[in-house]
Amino acid sequence: MGATRTPRDRWIEEGLRALAAGGPDAVRVEVLAKRLGVTKGGFYGSFADRDALLEAMLDAWERESIDEVIDRVEREGGDPRTKIRRAGVLTFSSDRLLPIDLAIRDWARRDEAVAERLRRVDNRRMALLRQMIGTFCSDADEVEARSLLAFCVAIGEHFLAADHGDRTRAQVLARATDLLLNRLPSGFAPDPD
Repeated sequence: MGATRTPRDRWIEEGLRALAAGGPDAVRVEVLAKRLGVTKGGFYGSFADRDALLEAMLDAWERESIDEVIDRVEREGGDPRTKIRRAGVLTFSSDRLLPIDLAIRDWARRDEAVAERLRRVDNRRMALLRQMIGTFCSDADEVEARSLLAFCVAIGEHFLAADHGDRTRAQVLARATDLLLNRLPSGFAPDPD
């Protein structure tokens, strides 16, 4: 009976964990093998080299952060505002995708191929925002501006260290979301006429 091979997906998953924790330089075959409790020889049964692993990791991130998010948003339904919010939560609020996304953004600053991949992913995310915001906003310039602002808030808030006076970050983000999505603030009832 032959030795059990470590599945390719486990190498990719461990590589994504390493990437999220320490960037692309932290994705080293020896370290991943040790974390998986296997020898590094098994790696070469799944990948030609480290670059092939990095490419597979980017493929997995793209599939999970775009295709799977969009599939889930569509499957769970709701109005466009609900779909936008759900896509943002799935992508930028999770312990899983957010650290990977931020690591890839940093990596893209130094690697043109990764930057091109990130551009493709961000373009798909922006297309979803444009489509959803366009259902309640008819001005093309405003749709583009709201889409950009929503995306910048989703990413940028993770880098902001500012305080918000007597408001929590969650309160400010909720109000920003209300403004961007043209929603009435929580607890606000319009005057009955």
